[in-house]
Amino acid sequence: MNNFITTTALQTELQHKIDNKTKPIGALGVLEDVALSIGLIQGTLRPALRMPHIIVFAADHGIAATGLVNPYPQAVTAQMVLNFIGGGAAINVFCRQHDIGLTIVDAGVNADFGDMKHFPRFIDAKMGYGTQNYLDGEAMSSEQMWHAIEEGKKIVQGLYDSGCNCIGLGEMGIGNTSSAALVMSFLTGIPIEDCVGRGTGVNEDQLKKKMETLVRAFGRHRDRVCSHASAAGGGLAAGGRPTADPYTILQCVGGFEIAMMTGAYLRAAELRMVVLVDGFITTAALLLARAIESSVQDCCLFTHASGEQGHEKMLRFLGVRPLLNLGMRLGEGTGAAMAFPIVQSAVHFLNEMASFESAGVSNKE
Repeated sequence: MNNFITTTALQTELQHKIDNKTKPIGALGVLEDVALSIGLIQGTLRPALRMPHIIVFAADHGIAATGLVNPYPQAVTAQMVLNFIGGGAAINVFCRQHDIGLTIVDAGVNADFGDMKHFPRFIDAKMGYGTQNYLDGEAMSSEQMWHAIEEGKKIVQGLYDSGCNCIGLGEMGIGNTSSAALVMSFLTGIPIEDCVGRGTGVNEDQLKKKMETLVRAFGRHRDRVCSHASAAGGGLAAGGRPTADPYTILQCVGGFEIAMMTGAYLRAAELRMVVLVDGFITTAALLLARAIESSVQDCCLFTHASGEQGHEKMLRFLGVRPLLNLGMRLGEGTGAAMAFPIVQSAVHFLNEMASFESAGVSNKE
């Protein structure tokens, strides 16, 4: 743990408080780990979750227009944004159920949404009408990449300033599992072939085509990504592979929504917010943020294991255990929303459950 969010003394006090609740030590299992983590993130023996909120970042990807990596047309991204705004998506349902705020961000959808004043939590932060096709060149310019990161920080700062201290990130973008797989491979050293999954449900032939396409994309950008890391003072990672520069990865193969989530993670960690990490694409953005500032992970709770095959490998790479494993692979922040009641229960037991002393119960035979 990093000193900016915790001290050994606080960890000892929190553990003592947890162990002295009216229960056998460890009887609440993972809830005890979650309670300890949140207390450390917030630096207190009495943590609180205020105004929990999920931000869904939506953007299009140039590769999706080719049909090489996705069975659904690119237009589905814009259609789903309208579904979010209309309140009909899974993330809307779960946020209503658990009283979680929801913001939708147009990070770079290939459509215009006009006047959305009737949906107060819609943010127009469009970086462009989708990224460029990374088979032909860079996905985005350096200026777009930096602007997207800063926009993500700004959005999180706004929520924090309004009183929120717990956020989950979600995403929507046809083709974004492909960007996430490339990010994952560059940053973990896992071969791209082992990072690619079915995304929105490709069949065997489509999966083969997707795999071949991403192998080409990885090869096209590998030298630039790693040479930029070397120029920045990078060396060799585990296994002797060259390190990869997170900013260059974003520029070469990222998406606008992934760049904004990277910035969102960075600012949330600076503000010591509790961050609920969702699935495959949001964890890819976390890998980028973590490569920029390693302490980001200390503020994160990993909510579920996605059905996208690369996600469990990401979680193993990070050395973390998710709260849920329901076979979900929808994105949108749905895993974060589903896990929130568990996180909430951990805080409530820590603050409200009696201790042996206060209840007059003996904790020894």
